[in-house]
Amino acid sequence: MLELWNQIDEAAAYIRSQWSGTPRVGLILGTGLGGLAEQIVQEACIDYDKVPHFPRSTVESHAGRLVCGTLRGVPIVAMEGRFHYYEGYSLKQVTFPVRVMRALGAEMLLVTNAAGGINPQLDLADVVVMEDHINLMPDSPLRGVNDDRLGPRWPDLCEPYSRELIELSRSTALELGLHVAKGVYVCVPGPNLETRAEYRMLKLLGADVVGMSSVPEAIVAIHAGMKVLGYSIVTDLCLPDHLEPVEVPKILANAAKGGEKLAKLIPAVLERLPRSTNS
Repeated sequence: MLELWNQIDEAAAYIRSQWSGTPRVGLILGTGLGGLAEQIVQEACIDYDKVPHFPRSTVESHAGRLVCGTLRGVPIVAMEGRFHYYEGYSLKQVTFPVRVMRALGAEMLLVTNAAGGINPQLDLADVVVMEDHINLMPDSPLRGVNDDRLGPRWPDLCEPYSRELIELSRSTALELGLHVAKGVYVCVPGPNLETRAEYRMLKLLGADVVGMSSVPEAIVAIHAGMKVLGYSIVTDLCLPDHLEPVEVPKILANAAKGGEKLAKLIPAVLERLPRSTNS
C-alpha cells in the first residue's frame, strides 16, 4: 500500500502542476454526458496519458481526459470517461482516480453511468438516483493490506449513497420538472450482457438497474471518507419475457437523451449543496 500512496501523491502533484484549484466535487461522467462537461468552466484539461499511473480508457464513447474548473461556482474535477474491470484493469486501477480526487481535496464523489432497466416501471432514457447497490464484482478494490492513511480497514456501507444528497436530487428534480426515480443498482463484471435467467435472478435480488461500473468507485470513495451520489441512465430494457438484442447506436441515443436531463439536474444540485457535504 506504500506504493499506492506514492502513486497517488505523484498523480496529484502532476495535476496540481497544471491546475491550482482545489476541487470540492469529483465527477465521473459516463456515456451520454458530454453536454454536462461542456458546462464546466474549464481551467485545465489533462489527457489521462499525461497523468502518472492513470490507466487508459479503451471505450470509444469516453473522451479520456480530466476537466478541472468550476460548475455553477463549485470547484470540480471531472473524468470524461472511466475505467472498467472488463477492460482488463484491476479494481485498484479502476478506482485509482477516486483516490487522486480525494488527495486533491474532493469531499464528494458524483458518479454517473449507463445501465439496463430491470424494473418494468422504468423506461428508456429514465434517470435513476442510486439509493443502494448490490455488488457482484469478483474482487474488491480494498483487498490487501490496508493503509490507514487512505481509510479504515472495515468501511461501513450502511449508507453507501448519501440520503441527504438523494433527497436534494429529488427535490431539485421536482423544481425543474424532471422525473427521477430511486433504485438499487447491481454491478456485474461484464463485458457480456446478461441472459434471460440472469435478469430474472437480478430482479429477485432486488435490483432496479444493472451496469458494469460505479460500485467499485463508490466503495473507494466511502473508504476515503467521501460522500457519494450516483445516477443511472436507462439505456436498454432488461425484461426477460420481452428481451431484444442490444444495438449500440440505440444505447448511445438513449444515453444522450438521459444525459440531457442530467445536464440540467446535476448543475442545479451542485449549486444547492450544503456548505459542507461532510457536515
